[in-house]
Amino acid sequence: MKHQNFNKSPTLVGDFNLFKDYKMKKLLIAITLLLTIQSFAQSNPEDKLGVWYAYGGSHKVSEKFTLKTQAQFRFFDVANDLQQLMLRAGVNYKFNNTFSGYFGYAYFNTDATFDVIGGDAREHRIVEDLNINYKHAEFGFAHRIRLEHRFFTNDTRHWIRYQLGINHPLSEKLSAYIYDEVFFNFQGDTYSQNWFGIGVKHKLSDMVKLQLGYHNISLNGGANFNRLIAGISISTNHIKKK
Repeated sequence: MKHQNFNKSPTLVGDFNLFKDYKMKKLLIAITLLLTIQSFAQSNPEDKLGVWYAYGGSHKVSEKFTLKTQAQFRFFDVANDLQQLMLRAGVNYKFNNTFSGYFGYAYFNTDATFDVIGGDAREHRIVEDLNINYKHAEFGFAHRIRLEHRFFTNDTRHWIRYQLGINHPLSEKLSAYIYDEVFFNFQGDTYSQNWFGIGVKHKLSDMVKLQLGYHNISLNGGANFNRLIAGISISTNHIKKK
């Protein structure tokens, strides 16, 4: 009696191997696509809710002159990957209760890359402001026209910024604010970007205020960034009392 041969034929074995190779290739392609998408999502700063930690100082030295200081640590993430360091100092001159002018200097150290070490760019700015402040009912209005001369290593640029801010008291110590600021270039594309913000400020004392807000940056070209702002401001008066 002949024994039946249950071994797979060469044709069946070959087909099975081809099927395994095909499935393996599909699996590898799927894994590669998932890793690529995940990598892009992690390396795209638009997908991150960054935070700007801010300090502002206002030091009155006379009835007309006030020294202004400012520092901001702008992170791509909550407390990781510093995108930009900004330091600014200048003098504010009060023309009257409505109009004032500012002249100052600002230093920027910017990392244009995200989640990568390197790419730092340094920038120096000369800043000139015209401020118009007034109140209507319980609303405070602040107009700021800012001219900035921007000096890079191998380039010089200029732009003008206009900001409208509105604030309103919520209680004796708490107030809400909203602002919008548009940037216009003197070279290249006229429109550069728009900043929008909303938040609250809490008065701890006559000297110290805390700020917490949301800040949106919309760039010419479509890029859009969402940031939180956590800040502290300190105001001092150095005028000698008579």
